Amino acid sequence: MHSTIIRSPQALAPVRRGFVRRNLPYLLIAPSVIMLLALIAYPLLFALKSSFYFWNLQVGPEPMAFVGLDNYVQAINAFDFRAALTNTLILSVLGTAIEFGLGLAIALVLLKTLPGMNVVRALLILPTTIAPIVVGFLFRYLCDPGGGLLTWVLQSLWLPVPAEGILGSPSTALAAILFVDIWQWTPFFAIVLYASLLAVPDEIIEAARLDRASALTILMRIKLPLIRRTAIIIVMLRFMQIFNTFDTVLVLTRGGPGTTTRTLGYSLYEQGLVNFNVGLVSAMTWITVLIVNVIVALYVFFAFRNEEW
Repeated sequence: MHSTIIRSPQALAPVRRGFVRRNLPYLLIAPSVIMLLALIAYPLLFALKSSFYFWNLQVGPEPMAFVGLDNYVQAINAFDFRAALTNTLILSVLGTAIEFGLGLAIALVLLKTLPGMNVVRALLILPTTIAPIVVGFLFRYLCDPGGGLLTWVLQSLWLPVPAEGILGSPSTALAAILFVDIWQWTPFFAIVLYASLLAVPDEIIEAARLDRASALTILMRIKLPLIRRTAIIIVMLRFMQIFNTFDTVLVLTRGGPGTTTRTLGYSLYEQGLVNFNVGLVSAMTWITVLIVNVIVALYVFFAFRNEEW
């Protein structure tokens, strides 16, 4: 005969406590994971489905016809999209490299025990706390050809300023957007790298100095290898952030003159929220996602292939 064992609530309490204790970390992060899935996974899947249809809200509220890969072919063959991809890659690669180099130089200066450094550290982070669209309006006035401060400074230094203005000339507009991004986000690299350099043990540095190692040797052989992981991660994060540049382009140039400063982020905005071409912008979104993921995957593979965790 089979007997049924009925456990009292008091007997089950330790089991419940053990279950909660083992799964507490997962239970705590579950709301965040659900929120991320709702905000990221669903829109991406919706965009994937929409990318196979002709759907323009100016024509009708519903998808008109299944077109397969036509939206992807149209996006890739569009000159505007290719120009936007080129500009985005230029901004991302140059911006990340320059900001890292300047940020590292500033971080090394912050390590010095000079008067007023506490104030400098506090002021350094201010540009990153300003909304990009506000920064865009600020530099729009600074670059005004009719009396902007930057225009006046360049003219005072006898440097050539285009008649259309810094933001209106094809030869300077993209460089101006790059300059604005460098001004705002170099402090981010400086603060993070400064904090990483502070964690480098003083004993190692002193031992190297006793061996008469130069400052450059200490930097290249000791400091940079010890902060390598942090540097790799922040470079990757900043690259992805610049790749999505939109705010400053919208305020400063609106992608002009022509397609000189058009970025992928601005192209998505224009096709989606100006032309209401849902099918095409969905295809462009997925092409952008694939490009970013391929670049980041290759970067992570080569950056961490010799790392031991």
